[in-house]
Amino acid sequence: MRAKSPRLATRAILKHEGRLLLVNAYPDKQSTLMCAPGGGVEVGASLPDNLRREVFEETGLDIMVGAPCLVNEFHDPKSGFHQVDVYFHCTINGSTEIDPNWQDSEAIVTKWQWVNQTELSDIHHKPDSLSAVAFDERIGITYDPLEVIVR
Repeated sequence: MRAKSPRLATRAILKHEGRLLLVNAYPDKQSTLMCAPGGGVEVGASLPDNLRREVFEETGLDIMVGAPCLVNEFHDPKSGFHQVDVYFHCTINGSTEIDPNWQDSEAIVTKWQWVNQTELSDIHHKPDSLSAVAFDERIGITYDPLEVIVR
């Protein structure tokens, strides 16, 4: 039996005034896990175009996509789900305000918040390297090895 290919996704390291944007991407509050905004890649669109689309769908923000900074993998050994996330440093075009009534078009993102590095350490989040990648300017592109998915 042939294994399924990993799902490919893009994620934004999006900071404003020293704070990183996180989203909760579990519908119906199935988990408290927070992550960088982004999502699955659609065939025929570049990784940056996919990321702009995903961030807009989830937050209403218009972004500029910069350089890649992290490749992260996670999987669920029970189901065989395997995802590869490519993270990019991003900046906001225009307003940084997220309309409190904004609704994700796919109804997956249920919460978003801006956090500083200290606050991030107290939040259930993935990947493990998120703080270093977002807040340590000395770190170049990095790889976060295969992690078991958590909720």
